[in-house]
Amino acid sequence: MSDTPTPNPEKDPDDWVTGDEPMTGPQSSYLSTLAQEAGEKVDPELSKADASKKIEELQERTGRG
Repeated sequence: MSDTPTPNPEKDPDDWVTGDEPMTGPQSSYLSTLAQEAGEKVDPELSKADASKKIEELQERTGRG
């Protein structure tokens, strides 16, 4: 038996308890950077969950993922 802790699996943003709250400052800042690199506009009123999904999408498109 190993003493190494198993990592927590990532929780789907749709299942976040606070997912409907407005995105955080760091999310907004990073999303703005990614959107600028991708040449895309992002809704500043995204929820935490939607911002997280958009960040993942733009990370893949910009090669930052």
